[in-house]
Amino acid sequence: MHIIWTVVVGFAVGLIARALVPGRDDLNIAWTSALGIAGALVGAVIGRTLGLYEHNEAAGLLVSVVGAVAVLSIYRYVVPGATSSKPS
Repeated sequence: MHIIWTVVVGFAVGLIARALVPGRDDLNIAWTSALGIAGALVGAVIGRTLGLYEHNEAAGLLVSVVGAVAVLSIYRYVVPGATSSKPS
């Protein structure tokens, strides 16, 4: 059940990050969930580095979204053509 909850929260965090970063992405549900989960992991590392979280504590929603925005920005920078210029 913990894995299902992680995927659901990761998907929500990924959707929020995609809404905050301008541009159109061609990410499906699985990649959006992976973006959110990776963002939560990055956010947790940042939070632990800043002393906001203990060693086994999960990141909060805000820090997870910040991490997901960072992951999405890096993804767009590294992957050529990641941002689609197709009209919506």
